[in-house]
This record gives sequence, structure tokens and C-alpha cells, in this order.
Amino acid sequence: MMRSIPRKDRGSSPGKFWRRLLQYFVLSVFLLFIVVPIVMVVFGALKSRGEYATSPYTIPDPPRWENFVRILQGESIWLMLLNSLVVMVTTVIGVVFFASLAAFVFSRVRFRGQTLLLNVALLGLMFPLSIAILPTYLVVRELGLIDSLWGLILAQIAFGLATSILILRGFFTAVPSELQDAAYIDGCSSFGFFWRILLPLARPALSAVAVLAMLGSWNGYFFPLVVLNSEKLYTLPLGTMQYVGQYGSEENMVMAFLFLTMIPALILYVFAERQIVSGLTAGALKG
Repeated sequence: MMRSIPRKDRGSSPGKFWRRLLQYFVLSVFLLFIVVPIVMVVFGALKSRGEYATSPYTIPDPPRWENFVRILQGESIWLMLLNSLVVMVTTVIGVVFFASLAAFVFSRVRFRGQTLLLNVALLGLMFPLSIAILPTYLVVRELGLIDSLWGLILAQIAFGLATSILILRGFFTAVPSELQDAAYIDGCSSFGFFWRILLPLARPALSAVAVLAMLGSWNGYFFPLVVLNSEKLYTLPLGTMQYVGQYGSEENMVMAFLFLTMIPALILYVFAERQIVSGLTAGALKG
């Protein structure tokens, strides 16, 4: 009787070990590029002006917490925070609302020229806001929205629709058509199916779209710099630029301001990372 020869355990092969080691090395390098600048900002924010000038890369001893207190006692950072929140919340609501309606039409409604219109809508993926800055500025100026938060909000909504429609359409298409037929048989209208059935099922995709819109709006710098002229309308990225210009000689205070502006984005990313992954993969899993 022939005896089967056991196959070599691939998990312990030298090739797999070195591939895994290379993966860990590459990930560690990327992690260093991300973490080291954040740590340097924290160290600089907790030092005095003289300590930062002589030893910017050492651990602060003792930590100067009064740097944060000095910044938080001013009114400008709170006004910038309020402006950023208003722009971000309004942008997210607009993107989720219009993108979900458009994605529903492109995925569940059949009409002539649907593919062509969808391709036109997705052309926004080829022209991000930073590239189309000049024509967008001209349109905003013609609407009389220069130096207005609405000019910034409308532009961010418009340029956030293409990616959002693409994500939501993939999820909506993965929902079985039998579910829609059953809803119509029960007397549900098209909008009722969209509002009562499709949107609750699409919560992961809606969360991903909302988080991407949040991060894009919160970190926006170039277009707000072009549209907003009044300091009272500045968002946090523009406020950072203004603060650097005023207190450029006090590098420790600049680092403290940078760290305070980073905190909301870091918190948002920590809580949103899982929503982004689950939302982008939910449609594929359902399909």
C-alpha cells in the first residue's frame, strides 16, 4: 500500500517568513512617518520658547501646560472651531442627502440615457477641487458668495458628490430586486422604498460617505484660503496659517496651536476608521 507523503508545511517556509518580515518592516516605516511628526508636535507644544530653541527633539521637562491654557483663553480659536463645525456639518448633510438621492435613481430607476448621465456625474472624480479651483472660484464669485461660508459649503458638497454617489450606488445595486418588488406589492411607493427600506439597510455605506465628507471638509485649506477673506470666517486650517504668521517667533506656541487643531481630526479618525472600512466593503459582501 502506498503511503501518502505529507506536504510541507507552508506556514513555516523560509519564503513566507521573509515576506512577512518585509511586510512588518514596511508597515513600521509607514508608522514612523505618521507617528514621529505627531510626537514632535506634542513635545514642542509642552516646552518653553527657550527649551524648544535649544532642544526641540527631547522630552519636555517639565511640561508647560500653560501653553494650551494661553491659547484656549483667546476667542479666535473658538470662533475658528465654530466655523469649521458649521461648514463640516452642513457639508456632510448636503453630501449625504443629494448623493443618496442620486445613487438611488442611478441604481434602482431605469430611464433612457442613464449610463451617460451617470458617467457625467462621475466626471467629478477626475477633477478634484484643488485642480478646478479657478472655474469654481469664478462660479462662486458670480453667485455673490465670496467671503461667505455658503460659498465654501456649496463647493465642498458639489465636489464630494462624485465619490459618494459611486459608493452608495454600489451598495444600493447590491440590494436584491425582490425586496423592492415585495415593497411595491405591499403598497410602498418608490420614495417609501428608498426612505423606509433602502436607507436603513445602507447605514454602513452612509456612514462611510459621511465620514469621508467630514474629513475632507475639516482638513480643507486651499479653497477656503481662496474664498474666505474675513478673519472672523476663518476655519481652523486657515487659523493655523494666521497663528503661524502672528507668532512665528514662538515656535512652542505654534506647536501648541497645531496640536489643539489636530485633536478633533485625530478623534474623528479613530472613531471613523471602522465605519469607512465597513461601509466600503458592505456592498461587496452583500453582492
